[in-house]
Amino acid sequence: MQIGGRDVKVTNREKLFFAEIGVTKGDLVDYYVELAPQVLNHVERRPMLMKRYPNGAAEDFFYQKRIPEPHPDWMKSVKIQFPSGRTADYPVVNDAAALAWIANLGCIDLNTWPTRIESPELPDYLLIDLDPGPDDPWDHVREIALAVHDVMNALKMPSYPKTSGATGLHILAPIRPELGFKAVRSFAKALAQEVERRVPEIATTTWKVADRNGVFVDFGQNARDRSIASAYSIRPTPDARASAPLAWDEVASVDPAAFTISTMRARVAQVGDLSKGMWRRKVRLVSRFAQLGLETPELGPDPIVLRERAWTQGGWRPPSRRGRG
Repeated sequence: MQIGGRDVKVTNREKLFFAEIGVTKGDLVDYYVELAPQVLNHVERRPMLMKRYPNGAAEDFFYQKRIPEPHPDWMKSVKIQFPSGRTADYPVVNDAAALAWIANLGCIDLNTWPTRIESPELPDYLLIDLDPGPDDPWDHVREIALAVHDVMNALKMPSYPKTSGATGLHILAPIRPELGFKAVRSFAKALAQEVERRVPEIATTTWKVADRNGVFVDFGQNARDRSIASAYSIRPTPDARASAPLAWDEVASVDPAAFTISTMRARVAQVGDLSKGMWRRKVRLVSRFAQLGLETPELGPDPIVLRERAWTQGGWRPPSRRGRG
């Protein structure tokens, strides 16, 4: 394929990736290329953990951190160092050609870190993941999501819901990248506990699965080396379900089954990108700790220093244009 002036080799386009509905690997690649402006708003300049399904959604998968060798010279990467001292060059998907290349590897959903490569230790969003158990009705997920919205509104935090594309619902709050993972996670935990206090009959923050009674208000995804399926990701479900951004007035009646690889193009044509502009609404988290009864944490390293380090380690240069909203 010729995409943005770059040649991308796509192999086995006719291989069935979703056998029950007849969707092929080529269909998956085409989906990501056609919705590239919306998808890139959520994945560009982020380390990506590859979750590869080489034989389709119903078959075995494996995780891969390091960008495969060889790879096109235009595919970007960023070097991430782990506490052990080891490093890995994660792929960074910055354009439509890169989306096609990564989908051709069998990456059905796009799993990215909650940080940008300029400051890989400083998250730029807080996540609340509503994770229902098998006996929890979807109505409870929707009711808890609205409680999360109320708490975030009280904290004056812009919030953006999306279906997870699997069984739950994600709520993202864009924040300035100035606190480390530990501080962001502690804030998310206190926020989740406040939500639990408001709807205790249906929500829980209990970490041990066997002790849970209700939908898990998961704050633990706000941790280093964790990733989520980004907005617009196709998930490895039999119906090729998508992780769809929502308007808050949709949440009370939303049916996640409505969003699939077959319906998302029409939805975007109708409503646009409901998360467009969210990255221009980042708020300072540090000033809100006291509102949840938490001690004010220290700020993380200077983002400018981390940005320069990321450019050096990952072969980057300062971008010549402003990032997407």
